[in-house]
Amino acid sequence: MIGKQNLQFTNATQLNDPFDCHPKLFDSSNVPDSRAQGDFHKEWQKKIAENDALNLRNETWLCSLSKVYDSILMWSHYCYNHKGICIGLDIDKVLDSVPPMFGTIYLKPFVLDVNYYDIIERPSAYGPSAEQRMYQWTTKAKEWEYEQEVRLIMPKPSQAYAALTLEQAKHPKEVWDWREIRHYLPLKCECFESIYFGINIDPTKKETIIKYARKKLNPKINLYQMRIDDNAFRLQPEPCSEK
Repeated sequence: MIGKQNLQFTNATQLNDPFDCHPKLFDSSNVPDSRAQGDFHKEWQKKIAENDALNLRNETWLCSLSKVYDSILMWSHYCYNHKGICIGLDIDKVLDSVPPMFGTIYLKPFVLDVNYYDIIERPSAYGPSAEQRMYQWTTKAKEWEYEQEVRLIMPKPSQAYAALTLEQAKHPKEVWDWREIRHYLPLKCECFESIYFGINIDPTKKETIIKYARKKLNPKINLYQMRIDDNAFRLQPEPCSEK
């Protein structure tokens, strides 16, 4: 992400939560009378609603970000047991970086807060289409609430920004499922606002990242070392000294 100066967008079917953007978030069983006349027509309307939700999921690429940098769980889950880094972005500058043809439908990604629910009754699949899209894109289970996720949503990104991941390039296949392919949004250097270093980061790697960030990324970038709070189960950032 730092070296290539980009953001990775992943298809909604490829995320680590199998419930993400799932078509079954909606209840399509009760077709309104205004939409159907007779049993056959109602079954047809159900299929349309289910297919619309399925197609939306298949055609959605997203980038998952977070509002927080000090979550103990996230440092453990996503940063190699506190050995990695957390990158802070200026979201306004990210949106200013979006090239004119990144999306084939929309000019820029949607920036949406994720909402967390214990779903007891699923909403009807026959509400306003805009509300349906937003609900499908932003709904996750309560168990994920600690992540405070913010999503950049890009339906049907341009194939010009598609590329294999480093791992995929090591194990190429003759035929790829198009949903497996990531898309990469180029970023300007000023998008990178800060870097937080995990408490267990290798000192040599840390120094390499600091030198690169200050010389080739953003000379004004804020750099922090995460520390354990002596009085509570929490992490605290400490500014890195200038060298």
